[in-house]
Amino acid sequence: MKVCQLNHVALHVADVARSAEFYRDTLNLPVMPRPAFDFPGAWFRLGVDQELHLIGDRDQPVHSHHRGGHLALIVDDLDQWESHLDQRGATRLPRKTRPDGALQTFVQDPDGHWIELCVPPAG
Repeated sequence: MKVCQLNHVALHVADVARSAEFYRDTLNLPVMPRPAFDFPGAWFRLGVDQELHLIGDRDQPVHSHHRGGHLALIVDDLDQWESHLDQRGATRLPRKTRPDGALQTFVQDPDGHWIELCVPPAG
């Protein structure tokens, strides 16, 4: 008996259309078909076979922090991503280098969820 892999991450959002625009246009995530649930939402592809599920109608505060609750995405070129985020007017933190050599920046979605974009250490 074992866990095989992460299937999806779900984030509760106040405005699905606004959040979907952010994840589609700012984080460049491909939109996926979503089953006909009886609540609003949107699904996105993360990499090869993981997913991000947005669940609408959030009416409680978001408790997210770049050193606490956040999700992290491996990206290909942090320079290009930082330029893209800045052009889009996204709220982000300055780049940092982790002690293991990975490069990272954090961007905040419209609800206040923090997303880490990182490039793993060389090697």
